[in-house]
Amino acid sequence: MSRIASVLLPMPLPEAFDYAEPEGMELAVGDQVAAPLGPRLLRGVVVALREAAGGNRPLKAIESKLDSPPLPPGAIEFVQWAARYSVDAPGQPLAIAIRGARAPKAKPEKVIEVTGVQPGRSTPARLKVLEAAAGQRLSPADLARAAGVSAGVIKGLVDEGALALTLIEADTRFDAPDLARKGHELNPSQAAAAAALVAMVGEGGFNVALLDGVTGSGKTEVYLEAVAAALARDPVAQVLVMLPEIALTQAVIARFVERFGVMPAEWHSDIAPPMRRKVWDAVATGGCRIVIGARSALFLPFAKLGLIVVDEEHDGSYKQDEGFIYQARDLSVARGKIEGAGVILASATPSLESLRNAEIGRYRWLKLTSRHGVARLPEITLIDLKDTPPETGRWLSPPLVKAMIETLAAGEQTLLFLNRRGYAPLVLCKACGERMTSPDTDSWLVEHRYSNRLVCHLTGFSMPKPDKCPHCGAQDSLTSIGPGVERVEEEARMLFPQARVAVFSSDTVWDAKEARRLVDSMAEGEIDILVATQAAAKGHNFPKLTLVGVVDADLGLRGGDLRASERTYQLLAQATGRAGRRDRPGRALLQTYAPEHAVMQALKAQDRDAFVEAEMAEREIMKLPPFGRLGAIVVSGPDAQALEAFVRLMAEAAPNADGVEVYGPADAPLSLIRGRRRKRFLIRADRTVDLSAYLATWRARIRPPGAIRVSIDVDPYSFL
Repeated sequence: MSRIASVLLPMPLPEAFDYAEPEGMELAVGDQVAAPLGPRLLRGVVVALREAAGGNRPLKAIESKLDSPPLPPGAIEFVQWAARYSVDAPGQPLAIAIRGARAPKAKPEKVIEVTGVQPGRSTPARLKVLEAAAGQRLSPADLARAAGVSAGVIKGLVDEGALALTLIEADTRFDAPDLARKGHELNPSQAAAAAALVAMVGEGGFNVALLDGVTGSGKTEVYLEAVAAALARDPVAQVLVMLPEIALTQAVIARFVERFGVMPAEWHSDIAPPMRRKVWDAVATGGCRIVIGARSALFLPFAKLGLIVVDEEHDGSYKQDEGFIYQARDLSVARGKIEGAGVILASATPSLESLRNAEIGRYRWLKLTSRHGVARLPEITLIDLKDTPPETGRWLSPPLVKAMIETLAAGEQTLLFLNRRGYAPLVLCKACGERMTSPDTDSWLVEHRYSNRLVCHLTGFSMPKPDKCPHCGAQDSLTSIGPGVERVEEEARMLFPQARVAVFSSDTVWDAKEARRLVDSMAEGEIDILVATQAAAKGHNFPKLTLVGVVDADLGLRGGDLRASERTYQLLAQATGRAGRRDRPGRALLQTYAPEHAVMQALKAQDRDAFVEAEMAEREIMKLPPFGRLGAIVVSGPDAQALEAFVRLMAEAAPNADGVEVYGPADAPLSLIRGRRRKRFLIRADRTVDLSAYLATWRARIRPPGAIRVSIDVDPYSFL
């Protein structure tokens, strides 16, 4: 009897489609196939097989079985679970999971081999080539370099048959880690935490630990011991280490190379397609044991996942806000449970959700309370800008400038931190008051002085800065309001013309290689003043950095976001933690108009526990995360009246359920993006409520018309 294959396609479709299995194809669950959908052939994954029992219509047949490794059962289960949890079509996470399988393979490599045929004539150069080529395969260029000859000598030997030029497929495996190598010596606190993690890994199965250590406490060295234990426990086990920023990747890779003697695999947006394909294939076949990557690495098809490490677990970069919406930190715990793998969440400023899980015993809680070696936490001072404001037209206050003078005189480095890209966040007309915004969007245009362009950081729109107001036509009336990192850099160069000043932001650092170059320059002492956004605020060690100046400490507190205080505390604690990480004492100066704010007082006192206790108490009263659940539904459409009518119908269709409160519909804070009007519902639910099921039920009750889009975000982090 023929069989029916259920094939999941990487598209926003509600379920897998059934296809007939051609005779002799012998499919298995996880196989990748080419399946017809309308006039197209699409790559899909077989998620179920059953015997055909007849039907009232013939099924289309699968076109072919593709030459790619199958998705392991754990990867398939995780994709389906992630879709249910996020209230999205399963094809959406599948598209992430098989992205690497669709990348082109590396081209076959040309190599030279000795044939044993003697050349017609022997010369010293030819003898050097034959000696260098003996017993190994080298590319023509490598062989020429090894023998110290020109390419013509190689070609002559190939023409005479003494050497043979062959094509070999690129190696799809990564070197095995050397588990005999030892790590750095650990202090007693590190050793105790490492022993606990090694014991957890030794138990096997699913467990979660929160590695909670102050900045500079050596968390990486601690979890490296757990990685080594996981790899040693099972000879085929694989480890995933996730990082929030590409800029951190190379530094962490260097630590892994030092510890295990081999390069781990990388997985992030800067990886070239052939390498992406190599990593994907190697992970699926067990030919790669260590992966270091960004959030999407969580969807790789691990053959035997033994341990997941989420470094800087609090970081907002783990939240994907477009396409398939997910929080990689939370999904890492789910994948660990599905795979029976251990999970380590590491941070100096853990999320309140992770701290709560540790408090109630759901996670093991391991603490590192002091810095490694002789380093000490920096002294933190608040600069009240109401009392000591900067000079007119400037952004650095006198106390901060004085501290910079002292730091430069001592031959040490300064980090000026401002989490705002560009030159100025707002451009307006002095004549008519018009604010420059992106077309069909409420988002302000940010001036970038380097390129002399106005840029929308939301939609990507950019335009040359006009010489007159587009609204009233006034000449030379556009003025820049507020500072960005480019403006602070300009002021630093003016104040300290002899200093070496650099900017670290996504506008000046385009890829991982450039980020590494800048980080290395700072670490080698080649930069005196680094002006940076959050890209430089986490994970980096700069030995000569002793002063951190936070230009606008109040920036993250604006806007009424649920997590505003938490994120501000985390970001500023991470930024100030860059100072004094070696033998030189560090200090941090925070410019603020609200020194009395709980976040500022907690930072000054370096009393995280007091801040967390107060923030937790407020959240508990309001039944907000981690004591409740949140969901968001954003509905958008090009026509305001049609959108209003639909969201009213949607509000009426909301299911009634105990422990659930629905707020809205209301205009989203950014109510217009790319010409589409936006309305938002906010849903608060008790912890006992299955929020995903509630949202799925609501969505199923009403179908939006063609021009209306509905986006669901479980546990939202952005409230735009």
